[in-house]
Amino acid sequence: MDVFSDPKLWWWLLSATLIVIGLLGTVLPVLPGTLFILAGIVLGAWIDDFTRIGPWTLGIVSVLALLAWLTDYVAALFGAKRAGASPLALFGAAIGSVVGIFSGLVGLLFMPLLGAMLGEWIAVRNSLRATKVGLATWLGMLIGTVIKLALSFLMLGIFLAMLFF
Repeated sequence: MDVFSDPKLWWWLLSATLIVIGLLGTVLPVLPGTLFILAGIVLGAWIDDFTRIGPWTLGIVSVLALLAWLTDYVAALFGAKRAGASPLALFGAAIGSVVGIFSGLVGLLFMPLLGAMLGEWIAVRNSLRATKVGLATWLGMLIGTVIKLALSFLMLGIFLAMLFF
């Protein structure tokens, strides 16, 4: 029997692909990273007939996915609110994030900062305030991404531990 004719292999490849796309999505703002990771984990549990990854594990992983998703928004808003950001600063940071995807790692890191600064500058026409708000918004987004990445790897670690140990 050919190994590639086993249907479970294809399901496992799909599960792994969803998880990898999800991990990429934790740093790329246009992909719902934790949703893809959760989908890959649920698919893996289903493939295994929920024998090693049961409802409790899926519940814990789902809560972690929800926390990661919320962290993404709360951290950026917290940084922006602390600096008194205008809605245009948040909009600018979001646009900068999307533009950053197409400009490599440096763009991905710094375009949200420039977008927030530009948005705030358009709103208040004050360079010093725009810089302060831009930095605070960017720092909040960066902290949120780090937390989201940590929670995503925790989800993956729980999944792998339950699957293999």
